[in-house]
Amino acid sequence: MSVVSIPIVNKNYPMGCEDGQEGRLIELGRMIDMRAREILDKIGPLPENSLLATLCIVLADEISSKNNSSVSDTELKEILARIRAIKNKIS
Repeated sequence: MSVVSIPIVNKNYPMGCEDGQEGRLIELGRMIDMRAREILDKIGPLPENSLLATLCIVLADEISSKNNSSVSDTELKEILARIRAIKNKIS
């Protein structure tokens, strides 16, 4: 197991991860730091715990919105057409 220091708004958070996953964890940390800074730019300074709670709510909302988005009939038809074209190429 490895430990990686993840900076979020100028504070380092040590995080454990499986060996070999350090790069992925660092990249995720950069994404979180970027979103935290966007929040601070929009609403101004917050105490650390309020910032982290707000960040969690914002990210949960984004995930929830993505999970609730539906695919249109047109998009499904396009996907099906691509699948058929691939099937025809490999058959």
